[in-house]
This record gives sequence, C-alpha cells and structure tokens, in this order.
Amino acid sequence: MTELKENKMGTMPVKSLILNMSLPMMASMLVQALYNVVDSIFVAQISEKALTAVTLAFPMQNLMTSVAAGTGVGINALLSRSLGERNYERSDKAANMAVFLSFINYIVFFLVDILAIRAYAASQTKNVLIFNYCVSYLNIVMSVSIGIFFEITFERLLQSTGRTILSMYSQILGALTNIILDPIMIFGLFGFPKLGVQGAAYATVIGQCLGAVLGLILNLKFNKEIHFSLKEMLTPDAEIIGKIYYVGVPSILMMSIGSVMTYLMNLILMTFSETATAVFGIYFKLQSFFFMPVFGLNNGVIPVLAFNYGAENKERIDNTIKFSLKLAFTFMVTGTLVFEFIPGLLLNMFNASGEMLSIGIPALRIIALSFPIASIGIVLGSVFQAFSKSFYSLFVSLGRQIIVLIPAAYLLSLTGRVNNVWWSFLIAELFSLLLSVIFFRRLYRTDIKPLERES
Repeated sequence: MTELKENKMGTMPVKSLILNMSLPMMASMLVQALYNVVDSIFVAQISEKALTAVTLAFPMQNLMTSVAAGTGVGINALLSRSLGERNYERSDKAANMAVFLSFINYIVFFLVDILAIRAYAASQTKNVLIFNYCVSYLNIVMSVSIGIFFEITFERLLQSTGRTILSMYSQILGALTNIILDPIMIFGLFGFPKLGVQGAAYATVIGQCLGAVLGLILNLKFNKEIHFSLKEMLTPDAEIIGKIYYVGVPSILMMSIGSVMTYLMNLILMTFSETATAVFGIYFKLQSFFFMPVFGLNNGVIPVLAFNYGAENKERIDNTIKFSLKLAFTFMVTGTLVFEFIPGLLLNMFNASGEMLSIGIPALRIIALSFPIASIGIVLGSVFQAFSKSFYSLFVSLGRQIIVLIPAAYLLSLTGRVNNVWWSFLIAELFSLLLSVIFFRRLYRTDIKPLERES
C-alpha cells in the first residue's frame, strides 16, 4: 500500500492529475481532428461531389482504423500486464506478434480493396463521378494502408511501456505531413502534378507511412523493454494472438459501430440528395474538434479511476468522476454554442453552395443540441472501462448508433423533410444517457459504494 500511495495517481490533487494525464492525449486528438477537417476543406475546393465521395469512403477508412486501434488495445493490455509480471519472454512475443498482426490486417484490407471496393461504392451512389472519386480514393488509402496499421501498432507499443509523449510524435508527424501535402498534391503546387481527390489520398497514406517509420525508430531507440526479432515475427503464436484478440475484439466491435452507422446514414441521406450526404460528412469532421478532446480526457481518466479503485480510495474516485463530467460538459457546451452561432461560417470553409447552407445550417444547430448530453455518456463510458465493465460501453454505443439512431433517422426520413432526420441524433443521445445512468447506478452500488465501508 505504501507503493500505491507514493504514486502520483494516489497523491496528486485530482484536478491537476486529470489535466496532467489527459492534456497530452487531448492535444494529440486535436491535431488529429484538425487533419480531418483540413483534409475535407481542401477536397471541397475540388467540388461538392468530391466531398460527397470522401464522405462515402469514410466508413471503410474508419473500419481500418477500428481494426488497427482495437488490435492495439489488446496488444497494450497483454504487453503491459506481461511487463508488470516481469514475464519478459511473453512481452517480447506480444511485441513481435503485434508487428505480425499489423501486416496480416494490411493484407486483409488490401484484398478487400481488390475484391469488394467497387461494390461497396456502388451500394451508396449511382452517380458515376462520385462513384469514380470514391473508388479511386479508397484504392489508394486501402492498398497503402500498411502505414496506418504499423503507425498505430508502434504507438501502442510505446504507450504500453509508459512512453505516451513519444507515442504522440508519430501521430503528430503523420497529421502535419498530411495537412502540408494536401494542397500540394490536390492542386499541383510547386511543380507537383494536380491529382485532385487522388492527391488527398496520397497525402493521407504518405503521412501514415512517415508516422509508422518514426514510430519504429522511437521504439528501437527508446523502448528498451521490448526486443524485436524477425524470426519471432515470422512465427505465429496462436496463444499470444488469442490473448491479444480476447481483449481486442470487443474494442474493434465498439469502434466499428461508427462505420456501420455512417454507412447506413449515408444511404438514408442519399435518398434526399448528394448535398445532404456531404453536409453529414462536414458535420462529422467538425464535431471531432469537440468530441476528440473529450475522448482524450477519457484516456487520461481511465488509469486514474482504475488505480484508485485498486487503492480502495472512494473519495478520489468520486472527485475524478465529478471533475471529468464538469470538464467534458464544458467542452461540449462550447461546441453547442459554436454550432448554434456560426454554422454558416463553418460551412463556408467547405466552399458551401446555397443548397448546402440551407440544409447544413439547420443540421448543425439541431445536432449540436445533443452535445452536452453526449458528454455525460462518454465520461460514464470511461468509468465502465476503468471498472472492467466494457460490455456496458459496448451496449450503450450499440444502442446509441445502431439500435436507436438509424431507425429513428429512417422513420423521420419518411416525412420527406431532410431537416427532420437530424433530430434522430438528439433522440439517440437521450436514450444513451438513460441507459448510461442506469448502468452507472448499478456499478456505483456494487463496486464503488462498498469502498466507503472498507476505507
């Protein structure tokens, strides 16, 4: 117990601790959000159809990221636990299998690109130009997706050994490279050929590959706890792979729900117009400026809650939850105010047409009403994960994005007014809040409240 009390997670003032743990991750998430927005701003300068095509491509991109990040969660858990147990043979195997799995995941999506991507694009649009834009964009980001898989894996290996600052560097390099190369490769600046939508795809994969290379260098130079071996990488270990995916598959499923939701929402909105779909794509990129920092906050809160649960310190658990809720709520209220007061200015960054403004301004204002409600559900989701109740988070996420949102959006679309569809987001968040509070009350009663008697 002495060792626990000496750790900063058991002694540092809660507010300072949460900011100390979360700010680097929040900064990293903001850079990622900036890259997402800037990427779409430049694509929008080509045409609205190009922006629509990239919106249709997003679910597949998000699926790749979900598989990479979910696998990374499993790698992180096994590697950290093995190091804590001083089982260095297993930690090395986990690191080498991480590299092996990154390559296998890349091969899987490379084959999906060859075999299914034209059918995927055709299922969402009949417009030939949008179809061609979507296919050409995905052909590049999927055939060179080796960058995203290795970038995320090397980041997770650094995080597993506590080098969270180093893990930021590769992500920031990738995002900044993308932001710099976007205008150069899309519009043909400085002697480069003008590549249009394909230029945006090339900028993305180049950034990811550079991030992966830096991640490898940082691991080789600073991550002395793990040792890479080409022989071990080429020798699959079924037991290690099973342990990685035992933890990783639920995370992959939870993150992949977003891909399913955006795909189905695209289908609903395309029944109205391509512009409505483009508006949804713009919203999705803009909301990341407020959602991403809250997800970064969550990443910092989870270890604080888990540590103090192990230390049986109910007071610090309560203070952590309260402060996190207030901070997340403040972020989201700010997002709501921005969307309510300057929606036109936001949309005009994407070269908005008159039709886009007529659809987009009400869309941003209606959906933004759900932001403060969402903040509560997101923070409570971090509580569920910290107390090993990840299935609560999975169920809430499934309910919010699939079970409620999509049916509500479809039913509202039957009114024939696209602006009615946006209310489905508020309906889904209210359902999510109700479910989250029910689960939290149960968890508090069974896991947190008893600590009061034990302390």
